[in-house]
Amino acid sequence: MKYLTKTLFKKGLECPLKLTVNYKSSDEKNEFLSALADGGFQAEELSRLHYRPGYLIDDRDYANSLKNTNDLLKKPDSIIYEAAFLHENLFVRTDILVKTGNVIKVIEVKAKSFDSTMNNVFINNSGRIRPEWRLYLFDLAFQKYVVQKSYPEYSIQSYLMLADKSKRASIDGLNQLFQITKNPNSRTGIDVKVESIEDIGNPIMEPRNLSGLINDIISKDIHKIHGLSFKGLIENFTELYTNQKQINWKDYNGHVCRECWMEQFNISDEDKLRPNIYELWQFRNQKPLFKSNIFFLDQLQKSDFDEPLETHLSIKNRQLLQIEKRVNESLNKPVNFYLDVDNLRNEMLEWKFPLHFIDFETCTSALPFTKGRHPYEQIAFQYSHHIIYSDGKIEHKSEYINAEPGKFPNYDFVRSLKNDLEFDNGSVFKYATHENSILNAIYDQLIDSDEIDKNELMDFIQSVTNKKENNKLIWRGERDMIDMCDLVKKYFYDSYMKGSNSIKVVLPAVIKICEFVNKKYSKKIGEINTTSLNFSNDHIWIQDGNLDPYSSLPIPDFSTITKPVGDINKLNNGGDALTAYAKIQYLEMSSQERKIIKESLLKYCELDTLAMVMIYEFFASELKIHGFSNK
Repeated sequence: MKYLTKTLFKKGLECPLKLTVNYKSSDEKNEFLSALADGGFQAEELSRLHYRPGYLIDDRDYANSLKNTNDLLKKPDSIIYEAAFLHENLFVRTDILVKTGNVIKVIEVKAKSFDSTMNNVFINNSGRIRPEWRLYLFDLAFQKYVVQKSYPEYSIQSYLMLADKSKRASIDGLNQLFQITKNPNSRTGIDVKVESIEDIGNPIMEPRNLSGLINDIISKDIHKIHGLSFKGLIENFTELYTNQKQINWKDYNGHVCRECWMEQFNISDEDKLRPNIYELWQFRNQKPLFKSNIFFLDQLQKSDFDEPLETHLSIKNRQLLQIEKRVNESLNKPVNFYLDVDNLRNEMLEWKFPLHFIDFETCTSALPFTKGRHPYEQIAFQYSHHIIYSDGKIEHKSEYINAEPGKFPNYDFVRSLKNDLEFDNGSVFKYATHENSILNAIYDQLIDSDEIDKNELMDFIQSVTNKKENNKLIWRGERDMIDMCDLVKKYFYDSYMKGSNSIKVVLPAVIKICEFVNKKYSKKIGEINTTSLNFSNDHIWIQDGNLDPYSSLPIPDFSTITKPVGDINKLNNGGDALTAYAKIQYLEMSSQERKIIKESLLKYCELDTLAMVMIYEFFASELKIHGFSNK
């Protein structure tokens, strides 16, 4: 018999087509890596310390786990981890179950954070579930429903166990007490190094009783997903998964998943190559267009997007530009890139040499690294820094990385960055808003700190950032970082980018269209007036016509390590970097293995700032400014 499990129910909440036989996905791997990176498995093991002694049902066989659960529930009181329940074709395992007399508490652990001091965390003023909590609450409702149907004689209470951002860790190294292991019998794969909740100091996980709201989800029609009530979802998902009913997207209030809309509408193989409306940048109106059988960019009318041109590309004009160039490209017509030369030149002529390009790698963790820190505080563990001088020389000037487990690196991170930037008044560049947000977060952390030099560090942060609250500008530093992503959005577009402005997409577009960049970086580092802190002078960034230097970053080599525990297959994007840093933090590994991961992180981050340099060189060479008029 095919069971609609908790995991499958959650997939259906994301997109009903994920329950059909033809759907293929790497979700399971992605979910594991996500939980690894943000400390989700550690949070679950920590939560179990709140409920001891408990019995773990680690038998994955359905019949055996159901029998073990039933036997334990016969006791007057019991605490069970991974208790199993079956009603008809619905099967769930609960994270934590506490039975006291005739009352059963179903406790779902989520590494997601909340602030227990705030009101109306889960519902808005109109009584509707806030969107960010909808999937979690319907998941909990599914568990309560199956448990209640399985044991109707019990009173079932529903809890979410969440990381409470209002609380602080009272010990150092909390995250180190829950380390990843490769124990095949452990679902979470965590080695817990403490015996009781008292060993971790002040608790940072908080159980929240949501029984009333969960009962409303199950019994009332006011809370819906895909236009269906809870019971409607149960019926439809059962038909889809267990009976393989043919899906009709209109049954789900027009829900169309970006990953699988082509399958929902039976798009032909030929049409799959046509530019589609999901590509369109900042476009949110796919659903009504789908209802009118409009799927592709060449079906859109210019009148739907046209508006008077501004001093830079507005959202609608950029959408119109994208439609025109992508459609022409699909028809094999000549397509040129767009560059607003005049307005971009006006901005670039205001920049001051030397030009500094910086990129951060950061993470958040459910379990704080050090005493006094909150769950999910920002952790800045790495940066790279390139400089372009007025004579055209490019230097990979400096970098920072923390590869020490359990260390809170933020203050050393800022000290190092301050030391790298404070000796001149050159313009500082970021790509997107991330670096500004991180420095603002560290500024707030410094306010409550005992750091001797905190005032100097806070003054430095103010000098290179801006801060807004409730759309009101609080400060703008004299060297407020210039956002290169914003420059791309306002002044540049190429059809290769489709609807993305990510540096991972913009860089290949620049390499494709810019002869200067392509020729220069097809030579060895030692031949192009550039330095590197992590690559040899013989390294070539663009080889064999490959437009994407990220794809050719070297794969971490663990061949010299006997039974490596932190091995990673690649490290060429932000998700890989998060996973790599999580392994440094949560795995017991040799110093040699840690060194390999550290070196791979450094190479990846260096390319991020070099990519910014290449985009700058493209702009300057096209505008023939900053010394490029003679090149």
